[in-house]
Amino acid sequence: MSLAQHVTATEGIDREEPLVQVQAVDECAEPHWRRLSFDAFAPVDLDAILELAPTPHIAAYKISPARRVAQVVFAVILCCLGSGIVFGFASLKPVLIAEGVYRDLCHVGDPDYEKDPLEVPCAEQDLRLNLFFTAGSIATNVSSFFAGFALDRFGRRTCYLASAVFLAVGCIFMGFAFAIPEFDGYLLGNVFLGLGGTFLFVSSYQLTDAFPKHSGLVTAVITGAFDASAAIFLFYRLAWEATGGSFEPSQFFFAFLAVPVVLIVGELALMPKAAYHTTPELEQKIEKAQDPMRDVHDSDQELSDGELYRVRSYRADHRRAKLDQIEDLIGDTDLREERAHQEEERHLVSGIWGVLHGLPAHQQMLTPWFMLILLLTVFQMLRMNYFIATIRSQYRFMLWSEELAEDINNFFDVALPLGGIVATPFIGMLLNNLSVATMLAILSACIVLIGVLNCLPFVWAGYATVIIFVLFRPFYYSAMSDYATKVFGFRTFGRVYGTITCLSGLVNFGQSGLDALTHGPLHGNPIPINIFMAVGGTVLGIALAGYVQIKTMKYQAEVVEESGRQERMALIREESTGYGAMAQA
Repeated sequence: MSLAQHVTATEGIDREEPLVQVQAVDECAEPHWRRLSFDAFAPVDLDAILELAPTPHIAAYKISPARRVAQVVFAVILCCLGSGIVFGFASLKPVLIAEGVYRDLCHVGDPDYEKDPLEVPCAEQDLRLNLFFTAGSIATNVSSFFAGFALDRFGRRTCYLASAVFLAVGCIFMGFAFAIPEFDGYLLGNVFLGLGGTFLFVSSYQLTDAFPKHSGLVTAVITGAFDASAAIFLFYRLAWEATGGSFEPSQFFFAFLAVPVVLIVGELALMPKAAYHTTPELEQKIEKAQDPMRDVHDSDQELSDGELYRVRSYRADHRRAKLDQIEDLIGDTDLREERAHQEEERHLVSGIWGVLHGLPAHQQMLTPWFMLILLLTVFQMLRMNYFIATIRSQYRFMLWSEELAEDINNFFDVALPLGGIVATPFIGMLLNNLSVATMLAILSACIVLIGVLNCLPFVWAGYATVIIFVLFRPFYYSAMSDYATKVFGFRTFGRVYGTITCLSGLVNFGQSGLDALTHGPLHGNPIPINIFMAVGGTVLGIALAGYVQIKTMKYQAEVVEESGRQERMALIREESTGYGAMAQA
């Protein structure tokens, strides 16, 4: 799960014309900037659309660069520790099995009961352990809906403090569940860990405004931190194995309570109390700072000529100093123009930028643009989480070897967080330089390749599946958010993206059904389910890619036709003006 992985604070704005058709008196009315909102419940406020209300934001240029760097580093470290910890389930699962979690569900007559209880779980135990992961992943995805609402309404500080509370509660439930065998707090503990991770991760993106010129880098680092957090359980498992199991899970989770404590202390002592000014707000400040008429005040009439010159000179120096500070933060005119030009080129490359911008969210959700990406995301999220939860049992069956399955599982534990970190820079390059249709075609090809490889009972196929999977997962999430911004726009991003993520998370309850089917009628054979996932994902991927390609060609033809019409009208007006002038002469 990654939220808006490719969207930065600078990109997170729409330049829109006023919704109300202004009469001749207001023909010069300027379009305004709409900032990206993560709030899925944001109402359509026409007053807010027509006039930007002042917000109590902090001027980043008044905060030392060292302090802002420390704030970003602190957020990244905390995201590494807790933002996506639940997705390290594959690393934690062997510990859970060895510790006998849910072993009491096994029956003496179960074929797996006589196997080594430290290695192979029985069917009932495996189902409950996978449900443990399913609950955490669902909480992570569904809570993004509410984390965006809290971020926009109450601010990042509230989200960070809420994250600390959720993480602390999750650690307490997990710790006591391991310490007291009669207390089944595993599922609820993992749910709270997922909630805490989401509130931490989503709100951390707001810190991109601390360095507007480098917002893309900050976004990439925070995204990489989310992927890296899946390694926390891996590090614990290595410590558990190194100590021969004496470093008990209860000790780990109680010790992990230090993370929410550090989060609270760091938030109150280091982090900004409110959000920094956004790029559009800084551009408005630049316009004001460039206006020399701001050096003139009504009270100047009371000053003598000498005092007037001195006071206005002081105001001018102060205004220019402020302008230099802002431009150091956001970039000078040339840099801003170059950035705007690059953004325009990116929009042109996409082929469909703005195709549904300006439409209400409910109308956007009734189009095939939304329906197809929703179905594909639901399917892929279910498929990816099923693979994470069952990778060891899958290859235990396909390779008929516990040792080989363990090796592939161990490789996956390292590759999952590492793959997200390695892939993030290249993902940005792909999304910036490929059309949406091409990007979807690549996704479809990856879905086919993973589906085929995941059905082959060979060791090399297992490792190849893992490699492609860990690169595909961050690519898909980034591509989905990028698709949403380009097709639906930032004005409705929270509602559209939040709906996709929430529904996809809820459908993940179906993973329990897939597990039951695998352990029941299929007798542990995952291949039929893998084939179904591969075929379904391929069909949906090709359908979406094909639809977008057709619409792109049509959309570009309409744009060219409209551009030609406007050029012809301009020529007609020019010729008409010339004809009238000659007649009067």
